[in-house]
Amino acid sequence: MPIKKSAKKALRQNIKRRSHNLVYKVKIKELIKKFRNLIVEKKINEAKKLLPQIQKILDKSAKIGVIKKNTASRRKSRLTQLLKKSEKK
Repeated sequence: MPIKKSAKKALRQNIKRRSHNLVYKVKIKELIKKFRNLIVEKKINEAKKLLPQIQKILDKSAKIGVIKKNTASRRKSRLTQLLKKSEKK
């Protein structure tokens, strides 16, 4: 446990930030998992409707620093490619 006042404050901040970041990370994982399941089940129209929500949460989490900008961009790109590939089949 921290002893100094500044260390105690830093610990409180870290706990608060971690819980805030976990909300975004869990939401991202849930949406991506749902998207991939829709692709597997051949429900392309529902997946198309879900893609903008995923892009929005990825952009917002990159903006506030939960994930890096390039990570968000890479994930959006790969999900879009997956959707296009499954549309062709």
